[in-house]
Amino acid sequence: MNGMSPVEEIAVVVSLVGVWLTARRIWWCWPVGLVGVLLYAWLFYGWKLYSDMLLQGAYVVLQLYGWWRWRAGTDAEAVVAVAPLPLGEARMALGCGAAGAMALGWAMRRFTDAALPWMDAGLTSFSLVATLWAARRHRENWVLWIVVDTIYVGMFAYRGFYLTAALYALFVGLAIYGAVVWREQARAV
Repeated sequence: MNGMSPVEEIAVVVSLVGVWLTARRIWWCWPVGLVGVLLYAWLFYGWKLYSDMLLQGAYVVLQLYGWWRWRAGTDAEAVVAVAPLPLGEARMALGCGAAGAMALGWAMRRFTDAALPWMDAGLTSFSLVATLWAARRHRENWVLWIVVDTIYVGMFAYRGFYLTAALYALFVGLAIYGAVVWREQARAV
């Protein structure tokens, strides 16, 4: 499986809608995102991006957690309230992200034929941190997504998956939008 496919096209559209809903703080982002996650799990397996394939499995759990967590934190208009990220929690999560990147990168390099084991593992690990922060409604998730998604653009373009690279470029724009919207909401509280 290489290049554009109908599954990739569908995954791009579904994933884009899911992130847009997240930026708008609409809880429907989680079930929509779940569909995108399942599609990309299949694609990443075919592309030999095994860390990202495993990430999709973790995303299934995090999508369900986020869906549950956001349903409990919505207002009358079904918009989610933003929560502050304590500095200690941020440090711990970023440290765990770095440790996870090292461990997963080593395992992928040693035991698989992964295409880009270290980069894939690092992006996977920090994507988990950003998703956890999003599920916990921390606006800082958007800053981490900007960094991670920018690197993903380069990785997917390098591998020749141009449609997915374009999707991640759009994700960078949506992350900037999400950061602005969530910052304004946090200030309004």
